[in-house]
This record gives sequence, C-alpha cells and structure tokens, in this order.
Amino acid sequence: MAEDEKILKEAKKLPWEDRLAHKNWKVRNEANVDLASVCDSITDPKDPRLRDFGHLFRKTVADSNAPVQEKALDALVAFLKAADADAGRYAKEVCDAIAAKCLTGRPKTVQKAQDALLLWVELEAVDVFLDTLEKAIKNKVAKAVVPAVDVMFLAISEFGSKIIPPKRILKMLPELFDHQDQNVRASAKGVTIELCRWIGKDPVKSILFEKMRDTMKKELEAELANVSGGAKPSRKIRSEQDKEPEAEASSDVVGNGPTEEPVADAPQEIDEYDLMDPVDILTPLEKSGFWEGVKKTKWLERKEAVAELTKLASTKKIAPGDFSEICRTLKKLITDVNLAVAVEAIQAIGNLARGLRTHFSASSRFMLPVLLEKLKEKKPTVAEALTQTLQAMYKAGCLNLVDIIEGKDVKTAVKNKVPLVRSLTLNWLTFCLETSNKALILKAHKEYVPLCMECLNDGTPDVRDASFSALAAIAKSVGMRPLEKSLEKLDDVRRKKLSEMIASSGGESASTSSVTVQSSVGGTATVNSEAPVVRKSAASMLSGKRPALSAPASKKAGTAKTGGSKKDAAVRNESSKSVEPPEDVEPAEMGLEEIENRLGSLVKTETISQLKSSVWKERLEATLSLKEEIEGLQELDKSVEILVRLLCAVPGWNDKNVQVQQQVIEIITYISSTAAKFPKKCVVLCITGASERVADIKTRASAMKCLTAFCEAVGPGFVFERLYKIMNGHKNPKVLSEGLLWMVSAVDDFGVSLLKLKDLIDFCKDVGLQSSTAATRNATIKLLGALHKFVGPDIKGFLNDVKPALISALDTEYEKNPFEGTVAPKRVVKTSVSTSTSGGGLDSLPREDISSKITPELLKGFESPDWKMRLESIEAVNKILEEANKRIQPTGTGELFGGLRGRLLDSNKNLVMQTLTTIGGVASAMGPTVEKASKGILSDVLKCLGDNKKHMRECTLAALDLWLGAVHLDKMIPYIIIALTDGKMGAEGRKDLFDWLTKQLAGLSDFVDAIHLLKPASTAMTDKSADVRKAAEGCISEIVRVSGQETLEKNIKNIQGPALALVLEKVRPGFVQEPFESSKATAGPVSKGVSKVSKSTANGTLKQGNRYRALPTKGSRPDQITSVHDIAIQSQSLLNTKDSNKEDRERLVVRRIKFEELRPEQIQDLENDMMKYFREDLQKRLMSPDFKKQVDGLDILQKALPSLSKDIIEVLDILLRWFVLQLCKSNTTCLLKVLEVLPELFNTLKDEEYCLTEAEAAIFLPCLAEKLGHNIEKVREKMRELMKQIIQAYSVAKTYPYILEGLRSKNNRTRIECTDLIGYLLETCGTEISGLLKYLNMVASLTAERDGELRKAALNTMATGYKILGDDIWRYVGKLTDAQKSMLDDRFKWKVKEMEKRREGRPGDARAALRRSVRDNGPEVAEQSGDLSQTVPGPLFPRQNYGISEQIPERNPVPRTIAGVNGPADWNEALDIIMFGSPEQSVEGMKVVCHELAQASNDPEESAIDELVKDSDGLVSCLANKVAKTFDVSLMGASSRSCKYVLNTLMQTFQNKKLAHAVKEGTLESLITELLLWLLDERVPRMEDGSQLLKALNVLMLKILDNADRTSSFVVLISLLRPLDPSRWPSPGTAEVYAVRNQKFSDLVVKCLIKLTKLLQSTIYEVELDRLLQSIHVYLQELGMEEIRRRRAGADDKPLRMVKTVLHELVKLRGAAIKGHLSLVPIDMRPQPIILAYIDLNLETLAAARMLTSTGPVGQNHWTDSTANTPSPPPNSADVQLKQELGAIFKKIGDKQTSTIGLYDLYHITKSYPKVDIFSQLQNASEAFRTYIRDGLAQVEKNAAAGRTPSSLPLSTPPPSSLALPSPDIPSLDVKPLMNPKSDSYTDEIRGSNINPGTLDAIRERMRTMQLATSGSLESVSKPLMPTNDNNIPVDEQNIPPSQMGEEAPHAHPHPHPQQVVLPMDEKALSGLQARMERLKGGSLEHM
Repeated sequence: MAEDEKILKEAKKLPWEDRLAHKNWKVRNEANVDLASVCDSITDPKDPRLRDFGHLFRKTVADSNAPVQEKALDALVAFLKAADADAGRYAKEVCDAIAAKCLTGRPKTVQKAQDALLLWVELEAVDVFLDTLEKAIKNKVAKAVVPAVDVMFLAISEFGSKIIPPKRILKMLPELFDHQDQNVRASAKGVTIELCRWIGKDPVKSILFEKMRDTMKKELEAELANVSGGAKPSRKIRSEQDKEPEAEASSDVVGNGPTEEPVADAPQEIDEYDLMDPVDILTPLEKSGFWEGVKKTKWLERKEAVAELTKLASTKKIAPGDFSEICRTLKKLITDVNLAVAVEAIQAIGNLARGLRTHFSASSRFMLPVLLEKLKEKKPTVAEALTQTLQAMYKAGCLNLVDIIEGKDVKTAVKNKVPLVRSLTLNWLTFCLETSNKALILKAHKEYVPLCMECLNDGTPDVRDASFSALAAIAKSVGMRPLEKSLEKLDDVRRKKLSEMIASSGGESASTSSVTVQSSVGGTATVNSEAPVVRKSAASMLSGKRPALSAPASKKAGTAKTGGSKKDAAVRNESSKSVEPPEDVEPAEMGLEEIENRLGSLVKTETISQLKSSVWKERLEATLSLKEEIEGLQELDKSVEILVRLLCAVPGWNDKNVQVQQQVIEIITYISSTAAKFPKKCVVLCITGASERVADIKTRASAMKCLTAFCEAVGPGFVFERLYKIMNGHKNPKVLSEGLLWMVSAVDDFGVSLLKLKDLIDFCKDVGLQSSTAATRNATIKLLGALHKFVGPDIKGFLNDVKPALISALDTEYEKNPFEGTVAPKRVVKTSVSTSTSGGGLDSLPREDISSKITPELLKGFESPDWKMRLESIEAVNKILEEANKRIQPTGTGELFGGLRGRLLDSNKNLVMQTLTTIGGVASAMGPTVEKASKGILSDVLKCLGDNKKHMRECTLAALDLWLGAVHLDKMIPYIIIALTDGKMGAEGRKDLFDWLTKQLAGLSDFVDAIHLLKPASTAMTDKSADVRKAAEGCISEIVRVSGQETLEKNIKNIQGPALALVLEKVRPGFVQEPFESSKATAGPVSKGVSKVSKSTANGTLKQGNRYRALPTKGSRPDQITSVHDIAIQSQSLLNTKDSNKEDRERLVVRRIKFEELRPEQIQDLENDMMKYFREDLQKRLMSPDFKKQVDGLDILQKALPSLSKDIIEVLDILLRWFVLQLCKSNTTCLLKVLEVLPELFNTLKDEEYCLTEAEAAIFLPCLAEKLGHNIEKVREKMRELMKQIIQAYSVAKTYPYILEGLRSKNNRTRIECTDLIGYLLETCGTEISGLLKYLNMVASLTAERDGELRKAALNTMATGYKILGDDIWRYVGKLTDAQKSMLDDRFKWKVKEMEKRREGRPGDARAALRRSVRDNGPEVAEQSGDLSQTVPGPLFPRQNYGISEQIPERNPVPRTIAGVNGPADWNEALDIIMFGSPEQSVEGMKVVCHELAQASNDPEESAIDELVKDSDGLVSCLANKVAKTFDVSLMGASSRSCKYVLNTLMQTFQNKKLAHAVKEGTLESLITELLLWLLDERVPRMEDGSQLLKALNVLMLKILDNADRTSSFVVLISLLRPLDPSRWPSPGTAEVYAVRNQKFSDLVVKCLIKLTKLLQSTIYEVELDRLLQSIHVYLQELGMEEIRRRRAGADDKPLRMVKTVLHELVKLRGAAIKGHLSLVPIDMRPQPIILAYIDLNLETLAAARMLTSTGPVGQNHWTDSTANTPSPPPNSADVQLKQELGAIFKKIGDKQTSTIGLYDLYHITKSYPKVDIFSQLQNASEAFRTYIRDGLAQVEKNAAAGRTPSSLPLSTPPPSSLALPSPDIPSLDVKPLMNPKSDSYTDEIRGSNINPGTLDAIRERMRTMQLATSGSLESVSKPLMPTNDNNIPVDEQNIPPSQMGEEAPHAHPHPHPQQVVLPMDEKALSGLQARMERLKGGSLEHM
C-alpha cells in the first residue's frame, strides 16, 4: 500500500496527459476523479482550463479498465456541464469513442455514456450525436445497439423534434425494424411511438410504413392507437437555458383574439414535407410519352397524358428541376376545349404546387392570370378544381399577398365582366388573408382595403359578400385601425354589416382559440401527468413492456444534472420542479350570487350587504372592514380570485365615491402584492378598471401603484399587452396618455427584458404618436425615450417613417435618456415568466424575417449579364434592409449571401464596391448570427484587399468595420490569417489589413486570441515591402500588448526571424502598459525563458537546430485552435505525424498486382487517416467534392513538398491512397493537377534517397498501370512519363510486374500503353531482368487482337526485342499461329532494314559481342545461356543502403547509358559505369577495373598501385552499393553474372594491402554489413550458382579481415555487435524473424572478431589502441552496468563476452602500459567508465597467474595523469618519463630474447617523437651497440613498409656480447632501474620466486579448463565464416574462450618464445603518456 501511495503521490506532479495515460490504473482512476472535481469547480464556461481538458477524453473514455472508464465518463459529464457550445469541437472523436467502447460495458457505464451523449446534444453538437448513432446502430453486437437506440429515444423525448431533426431519425429506423434481435426491434418501435408524439402519426406512417413488414405494421398500429396528446421538451439546449427564468412569457400570450406567437410548450408542428425525400418526376415523365400525348387530337389521349403527370406529381415532395416547358403546356391545356382535359391540367398544377412549393413560385405567377380567368366556368368540377389549386398554390408558399397584388392579376380579376370571376377571386383572397401572418397583411393591407371597399359597391350580392369577408379577415388579423378611414366613407348599413361580420369572426376566432388552447393544455397536462420521473428506455413505450433495468437506473437519472454551471443548474432545477400547463387567463362569467355562495364564511354577511348599500359611507365602512378581514386571513392564496371577483362586483370599479374607489384599489393592491400567486385572470378582471382610475387625478397614484403590483405579480409583459387593447379603444384620451406615463415608470422599474419590444414600439408608433392629443404624443415620446435608455440608438431605425417634428422631439428625449447598456431592474417579478429576449441592448430589438423577400427574381438578377440588372439586385437588398429597420433574422439568407459572394468577383469594380457596402450592411443588420449564416463570405471580402485601387480597399475596410460591429474580432481572426498568408494579396492590401488590425487591437485591453496573428505578422516582417514590414511591426506590438506574457511565453517558439527579436524586446518586464499589472508577477519566468532563447540567437542569428524548433511542431496541441469553425489553422504544421504509425498502416495493405476500385469503407478509412494527420484546411480541401477546392489543396501540398519531405514520407501511404482515389475520378482539371504534383513528389523522394516500400508500391502502381489508358491524350502522356520516371528512379524490378498486369486489362488503351512500356524497358535496360523475357509470349499473343493499334504496339515491342536478342527471340514468343508468325517475320525484316539504314549493325550483335567479351575475360563468371527456369521471389523494392556513398571524388557523373558495345575506354569511365550503370552494364566497367588492378599488382615499383590508392575508397563504396543492387536483380530472375563480377572485383581490391588500407572506416562498415547480410540471406542458395556465391562471400570476408586496416576492422566489427536496424535486411519479416536474424548476424560478427583477436599478438603494433579502447568503452557504456549484470546472470551472451575477450587480450599483451592508451576515453567522468574496472580486473587476474609482469601495484586506480592533478607540474617531468621509457627499451634490446620487440618499440618512439635524438642517450655505449641499433632500426623500417610483423622476423645477428652485461650507464638519464636486468624474463621471475614452473602451469591449466568449460575451443583460422552447399569447409565454432586466443597455453620453459613475453614498463612512464605527446612532438627534449 505504501508503494501505491507513493506512486499516486508522484503521479500527481505529472501533467494531465501523462496521468490519464499512466500504466498504473489507480493513477488513471485518481486522475479522472481529480479531473471531474476540477470541472465541477469551474463556473465560467469560458474558463481556459476547459480548452486544455477537451482533447483528453478521446482516450480516457476508451480505457480498458472498467472502473477507470466509469470515472472517465464522470469526468466527461462534469466537463460537459461546465463547458459551453465551444466544446463541440471535440464532440466527434469523443462520441465515436463512447459509441465504440462504452455502450457494451456495465449498466452504470452505459447509463453514464448515455448521459454524456445527451450532454453533447445539450451543447448543440446534434449532428455529431446523430452521426455517432448512425455508426452505433450498425454494430454487429445487439447489446451495443439497444443503448444507442435508447439514447436516441431519450434525446427526442427530452429535447424534442425542434432540436433533434426527425428526418435523420426516420432514415435510421427502417434498418432497425429488420434487425435480428427482438430487443432492438422493440426499441425501434419505442422511438417510432415517441416520434408520433412529437410530429404526429400521419407523417411517421407515410414515411415508415411503406418500408416495414406487414407484421411490424400491425404491431405498430396497435401501439399507435394508444398514443394521444402532444409532447413538449423537458430539457433545453445550453443557449436557451439562459432564457429559462422567463419561460412563461409565451404562455401569457393566450387571450381574446388571434395572436401570432405560438403557445409555449405546445408540441412543435412538423411539416411532413420537410421529412420527405424529393422524388424526381421529370425522368419518368419523359419515358411515359407525356409530350406526345398532350399533342394528340383525341381528348381522351390528352387527358390520359395529363393524368400521368397528375399521378407523378401527387408525390409529397418533388425534386426541383426545369418545369418551365411543362407549365407552358399546362397553361395551354387549361383553356382546352374539353373540360375534362382542363380539369386534369388544373389538378396537375395543384399537385405540382404542393410538391414543389417555393420552387414553383415563378410558374405560379406565370399561370395565375389564366387560372383566375378560368373561374368564369360554371361547371362545379372546374370551379372546385380551380379553388383547390389556387388555395394549394398559396398554402404551399408559391404566392404571397405582396406578389398577388404587385402582379395586378387580382386587380384585373376583380374588375372582370363576369361576376363569378369577381366573387370567386375575392373568396380566394379571403382565404389568403385568413392564412397569412399579421406582418404580411400589415404590409399589403393598403392595397387590399381600397380594392375590397370598391367591390362593396358591386351590383352582384355574391361579390359584395365576398368583399365583406375579405375586409373582415383583414380586421381580424390586424385590427380595425387600417379600416377606420375607409369605414368613414361607408353608409350606415354597410358599416353596421361589416362591424357585425368582424365581431362574429372575432368571437369565433376567440372561441376557437380558446378551445385550441384548452385542448393543447389538456393534452399537455395528460402527458405530464404520465411522464415518469425515472429514465425510460425506448422499449418502455410499448404496452406491457418495461425493462428490468429501469428501476435501478432511475436513481442515477434522478440525480443527473443537465449541464452548465451550478447556478444555471439550480435555476433549471427550480424551474423544472413543477411543470404546469399554460394558465387560463380568460375569466369566466360569475354572478354576485355565485360569488357569495363561494365566499361562505370567508367574509361576513354584514360586510357584503354594506358593500351593496347605496350610501357611500356604508360602502366605505364595509371596504375598511373588508380590508381588515383580508389582512387577518391566514390562507389568502386560496381565496384570491373570489375576493377579487367580489370587489369587482361590489362596490365595483364604477363606484362614484372616490374614497371607496381608493379603498378598493388599495385592497386589490394588497392582495396582489401579498399573495404568493396572483392569477392572471384576476389581472384581466381588474385591469380595465384600474386603467380608467389612472385617468382620474384623484385615484391616479393608487391606480398606478396597483398596476405596478400587477407587474410584480404576473410580469409587465402581460400587463402591457392587455393595456394596448384597452387604451387603444378607449373613448377617454386620458386613459391613453396617463397609461403611457405609467408605462414610462414601469419600463424604468422593470427594464425591457420582459417586454415584447416590437409590440410596444408598434403601439407607440401607430397609436401614441398618431394621436391628435398633444399629451398623448408627449407621453409616447417619454416612453420611447425610456426605451432608448435600455436598447440604445438602434430604436431609431423603427421610427424613420414618423413626422420630422416628432423625430426632432424624440432626438431631444433620447439625449435626456442616454443609452446605459444592460441595467439591472429596480423591481423584480415574483413568478418566473418567459422572456422575449435575453436582456437589453442591441439584441433586445426585434428582427424581421426577410426570407420571403429574397425572391428567385432577386437572386437571378445577381447573375444577370446586364450590369444594371445586377446593380438593381444589390440596391434591392439595401431597400429590404431599410424596410426591416436594418434588423433582420438569418433565416433564409443563405442564397442571398451566395449571390453577394458572386458579385465580389464581378468584372465591374463599381459593383464590387457596392456589394462590399451591402455585405457590411447585412452583417450590421443581422448581428452576431451573421458569422454562421454567411457561409464564410468574409474570406471573399478580405480578398478584395488585393485590389490595387485604393478606393476598393477603403470599401473593404469599411465593410470589415461593419462586420466587426456585428461579431467579435475573435470570430474574424481565422479568415484574417488566411488572407495574410495568401500569396495573391498585394503589398498594399497586406499593409492596410495590418493597419486595420493595429487599430482594432489598440482599442482592446486583453485579447488572448490575438496570439494567432503573431505567426503571419512575424512572416510579414521579412516582406519585400518596407510598408508591410512597418505595418506588421506595429501590429506585433499590439499583439504582444493584448496577448499577455503567459500566452506569449507558450507561443514564442512559433516565431522566427526579425519578429523574434522584436517580441523578445517587447516582453521585457515593465514594457507592457499599466493595465497589465500581472506582467510584473510573470516577469521572472518570462525572463528565464527569454534568456534561454537569447542564447540560441547569439550574434544575431539563430542556430540551425533552433531554427527548426521555431517552426510549428508536428504534434501541436488541439487546444491552441480558436474554435471549431477555425478554418485558418495556419499556425499548425501542414502534416501532423506525431502519432503516426506507418508500419501498422502498411501491415493492413493487401499486396495485389491487379488493381481494384476503392471500396466505400476504404474511402472512409482514408478520410479518417487524413483527418488525423493532415491539417484541417488541407484535409477539407483534398476531401471536398468540389474539384476546385481539391486543386487548391494540391497547390498547398505542392508548395510544401520541399520543406516537408520527412513528414510526407511518413504519410506517403495515405497520400498515395488519395492519389489513387483521384486517378479513379473523371474530373480532368483535378486529374491534370494530380499528374503535375506526382512527378514533383517522386523527385522529392528521390532527393531524400527514399525508396517506396512494398506496401506503397502495392497501393499506387496497380492503379497507375490500369489508368495508363485514359481516354484523354494529354492525360495519357503525363501518366506515361510518370511511369517512366518511376522506372528510372526505382528500377525495372519494381515496376514490370504491374506493367505486365496491365497487359491483361479490359481497356485496350491500357494494354497498348503497357505494351509500349515493355518495349521501352527492353530498349533502355536490355535484358537486365531475365525474367522479363519469358513474358514476351504475352506480348506476342497480342498480335492476334482485333484492335489495330494494339497489334501495332505489340509488333513494335517484339521488333525492339528482336533488335536486342536477334533470332533468339523466337525462343520466347510461345505458340503462335502462322499468321502471327508471318506478321512478326515481316516486322523483323523491316527492323533489319531500319538498323542497316541507321548503321546499328545486325539484330543480336550487341548481345553476342557481350558474350564473347565475357568468355574472353572471365570464363568463371560467364553468363548462363537461356532464361531461368524458375524466378526466385524477392522483395519488390530493395532496402535503402545506409552509409554507402556513391560519389567518386573529383569526377562528374556520366549518363547511365555511357557503356557502349566495346566497353569503357579507361579507369575513370569504368568507375562511372559501375556507379551509374545497370548491373548488366556495370560488368563491363568491372572488367576494366580488374584488368587495371591486375596490371598494378604486377608492377614491381608499385607506382601504379600508388596511383590507384586515391580511388580505392570510392571504388569499394561503389562496389558495396552494387552488391545490393546486383543481388536484388538476380533474386528477381536475372543472371547471377553481375553478382560474381562484383565479388571478384572486391576480391582483387582487397588482395592488395595498400588498396585495402586506403578504404575508409565508414565504407568498410557498409561493405562488411552488406556482405554479412547476404551471407545470412536464406534466398541466396536458391539463386543461380548460389553455392558459388556463398563461397565467394566467405573468401572475400576473410580477405577483408586479413588485409584491411586492423583498427578500422576492430572498430567496425565491435559497432556491428549492436542489434541491426530492421530496414537494413534485404527482405522484410516479423519481429520474431528479425530477432533470429540479429542473433545469427551477431554470431558472424563474433567469428570475425575471433579471427582478428587470434592474430592480435603479432599485429598489435598495427592497431591504434586508443581508438580500439574507445570503441570498447562506447559499447560497454551503451549497455550499462545493469544490462551487463543481467546478461552475465542470464543466458550466454556472445557479443559481450567477445568484447571482454578482446579487452583481456589487449591487457595481456600490453600489461600496465595499456593505461597509456586511454586518451580517447573520458576517464574523469563520474561514475567512472566501465572499461576501467575491467582493465583493473584483468591486470589483477593476469598478475596473479604470472602471465603479466606488473611494474606497479596491481589493481591501482590512479588513472589520471600525474600532472593533471597538480596545478603546476614539474618542468622536466615529461623528459624524465621519456628517459625512463627509453631505459626500459634499451634493456629489451640488450637481451637477445627480446631484442626484436625492443627494436620495434624504439622504432615507434622515433616515429612518435621525431625531434628526440636517441643516439645522444647512448654516448657511453659501445660503437658496436650503436651500430646494431642503427642497422636494426633500418631493418624494422623496411619490414614495416612491406607490412611484415616482428614475430616473423627474428634478427639474423644477435646483439653484441657486451649487451649481455647490464645496460650501459647513461649519465644523462638519472633514473634508477626498477628491476634487475637479469630478471626481465618470465623464467628469471619464476626462479626468483617461490612459485615453481609446475605451479604456474597448474594455474594456467586450471584457468584454461574453466574457460573451455564455458566457451569451448577455437577452430582453425583458415575456416570460412559460413557453410556452402557444395564444399565441406566447416563453419567456425560459436564459442569463444575469453583469454586463450593464441596458440596452446605456454609450458614452463627456461626460454619463453619472444611472442609470449611482455616486458615490464615503469608505471610512471605510462601514467599520462598520451596527454604529453604533443609537447614531446613539439621538440621539448631537444636539449638531450
């Protein structure tokens, strides 16, 4: 437990990402709990922490641990409750993860997953939610489908059909009805039933029942029979929840008379039309013979033809199309002589109108005159058909009142001479008026009222009655005011009749409205009463079915929050505690007697009787007593209504006594202010009387106080609405004026948030300001002034049409009441009422729906070729904005923005400027919603800044100012970033945009999103234009100021160049202005970050590494993106390869040669991959269905190719899949762009030396080969060149299988192209691939094809083959008919003639000459005749060769086809051919190289060899590279001839020691690696002459070890002991295969090291011990002590043991002097290097075994230079050291046993210190001794030049006998010998000790036995490294003795062999020797 607590404690310090991905599940669990608590504590949805958390949940909810997953869902729910709609950017990934991992878990997990999904709906991510459900219901596991259907059901039942689009749900259900699991089917039925509650049964039946089985229909019919009533949402989306405290305002609307506001909580009316899918009827109509039928002379045939149209048009929704010709035909048929045909045509028009709706508008206006004219027909069938059709046209929205009256068709019809036409036209108008909304009638009534008034004088009664009905309909909708002036002109009779009709229609309407409300209330109440508290499942909707899990689930569901902040949640919970039906506001009639009966004992009988008294004093006394009784009531709330009714009845509002009136008002005021709930019925009972009492100065104050109390009780909105009707129709003008004054005070008290401003402003404008009474007008002006204080100057737009004098007075009042913004109300309402707006300010004013004004004619005018028409359309939009008071709704403006977008590209610049002004006006009028409604038009607006005209740019900036007034700057930044990075924008435009940004940012104090502008601004700092640079600099200053230092510190890595210095200067502490006090607090950390960056910017320039780090990182965090709509993520890298796993993707690729079209799921996978690794804007462009956007995406990619080559390689497989998708499409523009980018892509890959993998080739090449036969010549040419490019860059071996597959294509063009390509391969590559020859029979068989072009291509290819092969080609053509053979023969004869003309010789000559050359020069490598009987499979694309340089110094490369028939002319040309030629061509070059090497080797003076040494490394590098290529080609079926040549050439090179020594270490490593890899390749034995090749590889490897530089060989082999990179292997494999291969490879390397180590005793002076020890040190350090101990304790580890063996041998041979060779090892590092411990251990072991003569204390740890530890070393310490060493060497020379080694040591001293005169040290020695040393040094130098070692060269003459005496006295070397000269051999040492020789032998034998027991014994050096197939040369044993690397262990012998003796050396002479070499070489010992 303590350990877990420690882990948990440490984990809390980690970042969230690391904690949530921790390997310990407890850490992850605790992290999720902490994350949930942090999210719960967040109250601000804009909290920046939420952005940091959003991307975490994609992985956490998919946790494999169930408890952790559950906690992750808790955290997600808490996050979603705290966040707002901006969190929707993470919805897709998280919802997909939930659907994939959480719906099949524990019940609690499933329920929490459902909660999370519903919260995404609450955050308005509905589309993502439905997309997830579409995937989830397709899950094969039914257990996962049922929760998905349940959450679909919950979403509909809780949010309603307004939020969840039923159309998408209806599309999912048919699939569920046929599901094999009954639970899924039951859930689907439940969803269907729930839909019926929302949108009705009929739409659901009509859409779904036709897709169901009969049994399912019956079951659903039975269930639907029980469904009754409507439904209302119990939950709202987050943006609507802010308005919840005012949720009852809409319920207050219900009252007498019609209202345009829908009843709140009423079920949403879903138009079935919107749920249907459109049906195309034009195509079947063409096939039905309609056009021929309507032209028939027989009426019956015409009728049948039209009946077919009627039948087709009867579908509920018709797909739009061109119906103009059909309408013209129908217009003629309306007037057909046969009425049956005419009726059928009229019905067809009606059906078209219902099915097309607004798409039939133009056609409706076209046919309206004819239809109205046809009303003259008296036949009932015709009249009925016309009536239904006309009503259908209007009801479907094809016509509106404005269109009808503007077209003058109605005016003409009502003046028709036929009365029936007039009356029926007016009846139709009445229908139109009754079904129109109030706003439309208000606009058109001025035209219709005079028209109807004129028809009242008609002589026909039916016409007059129809006119009365039309006027009544107008009055019913908009009131009597529009008719007042007209009524004055009527006589009394008509006026009375009209008033009666209006009254009757109003009463009916009221009663109807009341009934409607009651029914809806009843229905709603029923639903609510039945609504369960617990969460339901979809299946629970079925009768008799209740899921078992509903009970436990209810607990969780009951406690679940609905999201948002805690405050909001509290408000929502409070408002949802009791969901009540809409309140009935119309009081019923109740008599005084009934009131008294209901009062009972509540009020005394005496009081009631006194209230009825005619004596005012008694009434006054009764009111006082009643007031006392009411004040004493305990439960007043239950009696409020009856008491108010009593007071309204007696004494009533009409009491004449003022005191009584005041008491009544006070009592009602007391009741309304005291009661917990004051019913609206009571307000209705009292408000008329109270408003009249306001008009009386005596009771005014009390009455106003009463009205205010009413507002507090039920809300001012309801009171105002009632007062409008009362004050407008009242006879007393005081009621109006004083009522308006009270409204002023009410607005001041309650604000405008609870008022319907549109109604209030209309009332003021139409009633108050139009009044003839000055007091009323003044009061209205004061009221409007009070409104101005809350809503601002935008109110002026609604009052433009009033008189100028009134406008002047209003302006004065506005100045008195300046706009104060959102002001808190002084009084509050007791009950929660729904609000019309969210508050004061700009959005408090109403907005108008202008969708009806955006007509097809207007949109068509935008595209008119006449510029005047286009200008008229633009001006028409401005007019619409003016009419809407410059406040519009976004509804239906999508097409408008599309039309305006097109005008931004207009050729007429004046129109463009006009359009910019209009777009700015639209944005200003629409407000914040313009950002979503505009569909990205802002990007097109910004493009206008690229214009070179200043006036145009000024207009654009003005439009941007207006746009900024509507939306916040953060919404504009994404578009601005795109504009700033657009290369097409000129310098002036960029400058103006930067200046505009600077201006806007200057007005802000804090704007974090400005940081996204930093990168484009920093890029502009390097612009050519000085103005742009200056503007960018100013902008950067503002960005730095408003972003804050913390944000800058995070993003400073994303900038570079001059901007970096500027930003660093700006972020210094104290620079930011005073409002940023926090900058002082952050100055510390920022300064540290700055100091770090400043280091990398020393000397004014960035280092290379830092420059790359300044670029956007691949894995940029998603929380840096501003919003989901951010299409300008330019601060991110184009490709994000951070999490890319290319190997996993390639593992899924199916390796096919044949091309197959991409399946939908593959395309979906491609899209998912691109979304993951491509930047969002690039991915959207590339996957867009619009080819123009695809081309834009390709442009972006094309520009980024050079800079993103590494990233492109990582996602190359995804790119190639996308290219395949485009090659399969038909768009030529995009295809040509693809074929433009592809060559550049492959050139980039070539520059990076990257080879396509096998998977990438299998993705792309099959498609390219298949599409070679495109039907466009230009495309074919580009594809042909692309294929040739691939052939040249990646060899024939990769491409020819795919080209051969193209010969089998069904497309003849493809076969022709592939045939031509085979000819190209034969001509350019010859027969490099022998396997290609056997497929010539496929080409030859094509000569029998019917297609002439294909036959011609096949014959040409065969002729090319004949040119190369000659008559041998007949061996490859296969079985042909005589006709085919004849054709081939003719073509071959033609080819012979053509070759003769061109003087190219005879067919096959080149090949024959090549064969003769081979026979003459190398019979052992002669090419096998004939083709291969079997092609050995090999890798399609060979691996990349690492570390092999192909360049030859100081020579320019030559073309690949340089080799002619006669071969290269000289050495240089031969090297070029080897480097650049194909394997077949390079053979000729290798022949010349072999010849030159042979001649140079025979040169006795070796001058030729010296000339070749400089090219030795380049030659071996070329040959090493050629090894891989030749073996790869041979594995594909070609001859092994080139393999033999390359190995033979390498053999000749390494036979010469000088050439071998000249090979550099890097080249040697590449060569050895390559040879060992091919030695291990299991495919080599199956090759042609495979056994010979293995033997050659073995021998070559041994030769390299013999003659190459020993130091390089040791270093290379030790480095190769490490595991090899899998990409180095010639053939791919799995991880297990690679492990086995690496083991074998290590074994081979160990064997090579064994061979070198065996010879170390004789070659130690050829090895640079410092470099060798360094390589051993690096190897040991990389392993580390832990790994070494693990290997030592575990299995046998040969590489480590081999390294130890080499070190042991070095210590044995050099003794303590080995410490002097550690100059390249950092011996001062801590902890000490591992190699030091091993050297000490070996010294101790060898000293104990008497195999080493130590000159100092064994095992000493004094490794450092003695002078290194002293600050001032002695001046002559180096001299003393050298003198001591020379003394030891002279003693060796003096002994005949060690004289040879001593001379070699002295030789090395002379070479190391050339300025030291050694003979000056021998002044006292005899002349013979000096002569002996001089001659011996000369002999040693000669031997060293010849490469001979001291072991093989004993001196012919022993040293003089005098040398047997002690060493000569050297006076100048004042050093005491450390050992007796006579005891300098092992024998002397043994004699002088107590250990006899037998004991020493015993020790050695025991060590040897122990080592052999663990290692085995060594075999002979001459054995090859690998076994071969045809000889019996065994392989070296794998075991290695750690120390016995020489011959057998030495026996005790009085005179040991010189090779086995290591002479002692003074330890002081060795200590720090390497550190003093330079001083000695500099001549510091010249004085000796």
